[in-house]
Amino acid sequence: MTLRTIFISFLISISSFSLAASEKALSETLASPHHLLMMRHADAPGYSDPTGFDLNNCASQRNLGANGKKQAAELGAWLKTQGITQAKLLSSPWCRCMETAKLLNVGDVLSENALGSFFENRADGKEQTLLLEKKIKQEISSPNRRPLILVTHQVNIQAYTGESVSSGQMILVKVSANGQYLSHRLIKYP
Repeated sequence: MTLRTIFISFLISISSFSLAASEKALSETLASPHHLLMMRHADAPGYSDPTGFDLNNCASQRNLGANGKKQAAELGAWLKTQGITQAKLLSSPWCRCMETAKLLNVGDVLSENALGSFFENRADGKEQTLLLEKKIKQEISSPNRRPLILVTHQVNIQAYTGESVSSGQMILVKVSANGQYLSHRLIKYP
């Protein structure tokens, strides 16, 4: 064996170990009651919802396009490679969020009003964020806890964490026992 072959083998083993450690780290971190994933819905072409949209009528809303559906399915497959095969998924009642959460395919999806968009009514942001904190507190105190994934909107994530995220982007959030934001880091995925 040449020195070059040994060196390349060494680099491959280190990168494999590093990848396995990071995969294990995300699922183990989410096993902690003080961590959750927040995700902005996948790509939905356009800007805002049409005037007069109805939450009970997906045809009246801005929805996922073909790229968004593909993006959500790929994110779900990626989560599984990270060891997250069964999660508790809470979603904004907007159709683009519900569809994103379902396409992740890592658990049943529950609609949660505290994750609903306040893009059109920014004055509701503070109250909506307080409702979200209460919901998170309730979820993290559950004795039968699975990894918690919240699928919501950019305005909600920014109000809660201060981070502006792109479509389909996820952040790992550390929270207090009261559901209040403590810190976060952006999740990088292929």
